[in-house]
Amino acid sequence: MVPSRKICVSVAESDSGRALAVAAGAAGQAAVLEIRLDAMDRPVIAPFVEKIDVPILFTCRPAWEGGSFTGTEEERFTLLEEAVKGGAAYVDVELRAEEKLRQHLLAVAREHQVKVIISWHDFKSTASAQALQSIFQEQYRSGADIGKIVTMARDFQDVLRVLALQDAASEMDFPLCAFCMGRTGMISRIATLELGGFMTYAAPDDGPTTASGQLSVSAMLRAVECFDEDV
Repeated sequence: MVPSRKICVSVAESDSGRALAVAAGAAGQAAVLEIRLDAMDRPVIAPFVEKIDVPILFTCRPAWEGGSFTGTEEERFTLLEEAVKGGAAYVDVELRAEEKLRQHLLAVAREHQVKVIISWHDFKSTASAQALQSIFQEQYRSGADIGKIVTMARDFQDVLRVLALQDAASEMDFPLCAFCMGRTGMISRIATLELGGFMTYAAPDDGPTTASGQLSVSAMLRAVECFDEDV
């Protein structure tokens, strides 16, 4: 059963055939499937759009923001533009990417009615509340359809600062994914949904995680069901 709240299952496999099999297996549990093009030895787009009946988010995360893509930015954005034109529901592009390339992708995405997630990740720490608000405001002004802010939590205060971004997102009517990585941040991956977060991310049951502290989709569904039972 597809969850009523948005759980995105992230698929990161080096072999495209294996990635397609994992995506197909997770489709019944996901509201969205993220296909990590940067993880594939030979990235492909069409098979996922043609064979998976779930909205697809294509991400090609560069090495400089925790991903595996080491080619040029032009090559990376060419892949993302191919995804936009090839039937993606969403694409993810980093706030720290070159603005000219990012704005071009946004324009193409609008033409094809594809939603763009503008993301920002910190795999080492969590910034101050003021710095996080600055990042959030920059995402809002960027033309993004959805923002995504993910940091590494070292203590509960880090978690609370990131989750507090949902207040501003609600006031500005701006869809936002905001949660933390690491063991301490696990709870935020569930709590963000209860606080109005646009979407949270999980790993497929038979595939690798894409970030520290990421829960399997089955574990995430069990947690969400526990909340629903108490309502």
